[in-house]
Amino acid sequence: MNNFLETKYWGNTIQDYLIAAVIILVTIITSHIIKKIVLTRLRKKSKEEHDNRYNFIAKSINRFILPALYFGAFYFALEFLSFGKSTNKIIEIVYAVLLTFFIIRFLIATLGYFLSKYFEEQRGEEDGRRLKPLISFLNFLIWIIGLLFLLDNLGFQITTVIAGLGISGIAVALAAQAILGDLFSYFVIFFDRPVEIGDFITFDGKSGTIEKIGIKSTHIRSLSGEQLIVSNSKLTSTILHNYKRMESRRIVFNLGVTYKTKTKQLKMIPGVIKKIIEKQELTKFDRAHFQNYGDSSLNFEIVYFMLSADYLQYMDTQEKINLEIYEQFEKLGIEFAYPTQTLYVSKQK
Repeated sequence: MNNFLETKYWGNTIQDYLIAAVIILVTIITSHIIKKIVLTRLRKKSKEEHDNRYNFIAKSINRFILPALYFGAFYFALEFLSFGKSTNKIIEIVYAVLLTFFIIRFLIATLGYFLSKYFEEQRGEEDGRRLKPLISFLNFLIWIIGLLFLLDNLGFQITTVIAGLGISGIAVALAAQAILGDLFSYFVIFFDRPVEIGDFITFDGKSGTIEKIGIKSTHIRSLSGEQLIVSNSKLTSTILHNYKRMESRRIVFNLGVTYKTKTKQLKMIPGVIKKIIEKQELTKFDRAHFQNYGDSSLNFEIVYFMLSADYLQYMDTQEKINLEIYEQFEKLGIEFAYPTQTLYVSKQK
């Protein structure tokens, strides 16, 4: 029996082949047990508790842990066998590449999951969606770091590579200052949150609703219908008026009546306007005053607050106020002023 086990084929004994086969067989059985028991329980628990964490763990084991286990077992089994220095070197390189690939993918998936979950819980589902460009950038960094570690393990002098990348990086940075500025401005927008998707803003004489915030630019739908594409650095370096976050709107408007208006009528006007404004929903009256004597009118200034940021609701309310003021003035015999001139002619003797 011993002589049989010591028999060599292609430079390895039958005993070596059997040990390698047992390692691979045990790995296959273990993986099937994990699939049947562990993964099934995790998925069942995820459905019962409506907790996505268990589902994420199950997917990670199935996509990353089990394949890494297979390759690890295969590599460990091949350690008992010898196929020559060149072949063994190729096997080591392939194993290092595959192991690095699975570790990087596992780190990317884990980072993406926890970042998305954190931002959705802390700052809402909208930020969870906006996180995608940031995750893509972090994924790129993880791939770069992982490849540098791989090259180091394969015997390359990564210090020379890093130095070369550093010099190249400076040249690229100088050539792409605008792009990098937009990228960092994206991070400012993401973390500082001066604007969000759906906000109505005005800046530099432009106005519209934000539709998309990308790594380099922000897309804004203007009131006239066209799409404005603005660089992120421009948005973060200019003064923005964000109307969506306005809790109340201060409204100031003026009206003028003719000089023929009697004193009694002038005294009645502030009270009439106050009653009209207080009748409206979501309004808070502030003041109404006889402001000044105009060239052809007696001018009143009225101030009230609209307790809503909705522009359409404000315009509807202002329209109701204007119509009712016109109606009440008509009943009271008060005339609105319009530009007039009175010419006095004197006869010369």
